[in-house]
Amino acid sequence: MTTARRKALDRLRRGKTYMEKLSLLVASSSNEVRGEQDDRLRLIFTCCHPALSREAQVALTLRAVIGLTTPEIARAFLTSEATMAQRIVRAKRKIVEAGIPYRMPDADELNDRLDDVLAVLYLAFNEGYLATSGPSPARRDLAEDACWLSTLLMRLLPNEPEVIGLVALMQLHLARATVRFDRAGGLILLKDQDRGRWDQQAIREASAMVERASWLRRPGPYQLQAAIAACHAEAPSWAETDWAQILLLYSSLLVFWPTPVVRLNRAIALRHVAGAEAALTELQGLAVELKDYHLYHSTRAQLLRELGRESEVPAALNRALELTDNPAERALLQRRMG
Repeated sequence: MTTARRKALDRLRRGKTYMEKLSLLVASSSNEVRGEQDDRLRLIFTCCHPALSREAQVALTLRAVIGLTTPEIARAFLTSEATMAQRIVRAKRKIVEAGIPYRMPDADELNDRLDDVLAVLYLAFNEGYLATSGPSPARRDLAEDACWLSTLLMRLLPNEPEVIGLVALMQLHLARATVRFDRAGGLILLKDQDRGRWDQQAIREASAMVERASWLRRPGPYQLQAAIAACHAEAPSWAETDWAQILLLYSSLLVFWPTPVVRLNRAIALRHVAGAEAALTELQGLAVELKDYHLYHSTRAQLLRELGRESEVPAALNRALELTDNPAERALLQRRMG
């Protein structure tokens, strides 16, 4: 009887804790749910449950775990605040109605859930590293929070190469974050940055992570992106960048992510290996898929200028300007137009 009574009390306590966690998730701002490290990880996996759509997973994680406001998330998704609020409410309601447990997934569930979690952390970091809109060109706090959460995940899964790759990728980008903008908030391109002010210790640690992930012999897109970032970070100067290696890595990345944006980045690397004409030819095949992507048009403008086709440059720059709300990117494009 005593044993049964204790088990019953334990079950009631667990049930009470579970409902408290769910109520926090449903009614929370991020400040209300920030707790112990394990709680943050459990919350991420709850927000990224496969019963939710990818859009709902990202929105809910940004709201409940990362701490963005609904208007900020709406701007990141290029949608209205009302639409985003409804999306978040529906996601919270589904968690409660479906009884989605507030816990880390079991070992046999982990692989299916991990990809979604990594994708959400990656998107959160990118929004912090270069904001899609808003008064500030970057949200360093958001990028660092996404990196910190990824580091927690790496501690939980120390032998998952893609988790290691994502942490390395974020750390390599953050290593040069302090020199990406001038005093006026203008964007400083990679080739013009003061490499002496990069965080060399962070670069060495991240490069070691890339190497450690490669030893596990399970390549993936985050590892490849980290390797590309390492090639840039380890080059003593822009002129000494190993573009042939970067081009090879982008070709490998296309196997995992055969997306137009990866093809665009590969074309930029191709320009440094085979010249502007070859890169522009690659871009022609992306004209339809990337017609609403500002970096396609700004890249095309640069290649056209390099090839002496100045009459076509203003139209490409104007189109790029129409498609971005980031103040630093807009300022850069306006300088190029001048």
